[in-house]
Amino acid sequence: MRAKATSLDIAYRAGVSQSTVSRALRNSPLVSEETRKKVQEIARELNYTVDKNASNLRKQQSGTLALLLFEDPTDDNSAINPFFLSMLGSITRACANNGYDLLVSFQQMSDNWHADFEDSNKADGLILLGYGDYVHFEEKLKHLAQLKTHYVSWGAELKQAGAFAIGSDNVEGGRQATQHIIDKGRKRIAFLGTASSHAPEFFDRYKGYCQAIEAAGLQVEPQLQRNALYTEEAGYKAACELLGSQHQFDAIFAACDLIAIGAMRALKAKGLRVPEDVAVVGFDDIVLANFSNPPLTTMKQDTLLAGELLVKTLIDSIVGREVNNVLIPPKLIVRESC
Repeated sequence: MRAKATSLDIAYRAGVSQSTVSRALRNSPLVSEETRKKVQEIARELNYTVDKNASNLRKQQSGTLALLLFEDPTDDNSAINPFFLSMLGSITRACANNGYDLLVSFQQMSDNWHADFEDSNKADGLILLGYGDYVHFEEKLKHLAQLKTHYVSWGAELKQAGAFAIGSDNVEGGRQATQHIIDKGRKRIAFLGTASSHAPEFFDRYKGYCQAIEAAGLQVEPQLQRNALYTEEAGYKAACELLGSQHQFDAIFAACDLIAIGAMRALKAKGLRVPEDVAVVGFDDIVLANFSNPPLTTMKQDTLLAGELLVKTLIDSIVGREVNNVLIPPKLIVRESC
């Protein structure tokens, strides 16, 4: 025996080949349960640990996934949308459970993601959270696909071959949120959020909003829609613009919680009460939603499941398993704002 046990030592003790040892330690289904347990027990007895660097070098893999966040404008200078912060723990845990390290960085630090990460062997694949203007982001995704970079993104379903996304069913979420507002007796419902291809998730929520209004026999009023992107300040400004337009409304459906919280601040500044004068519903269920004044009714996105699926989808893509886009159903969380 050498000072440090090797897979060859385990193979000798177990009476199997070195490749069988490697498979057994990875819990490969190609090895019988009896042999797998025997190999793993011997490995424990010998205090054997896998030399991860050597293993990854043989496989030409880094054993690392890169999580690249879009730099969002935020009130606290963190440059990270709080919705994505709630997903970070789930992604980190899923990476660890699958034997991967996680590298976290910003997308905007480089225009050449493939060269900085997968091509330089820093990471075997990319998880992309956030995108700013989606029209510009989509061009970067096409570039990644052309270079056959392994990646998965959160949000809008991707159309190009070899590109995969995990996201919420935003059309259905928008419909449910608006239906809840209608069920509370409100009839003139404003929508705050950019409703165009520049923000496809918000656009899908707007489509669901329109579906619910039309199904209730009400009229979609374009003058009650105001563009806003991702921030409390954007929600405040959009609500102020709406309040200054003289168009009457008795409810607001905001495309995300931060927009909703900003809108409630604008309503309060005008002396309007939530929900007595204007009901407000958001989308995301960030931590702040439960501590706003009043607490915010919202559509909850399942960030725990989202993180797990992002990691699983990326790893499946890397190892060549079948991969599909997934839409996660959001859930209505009723609080005092509606």
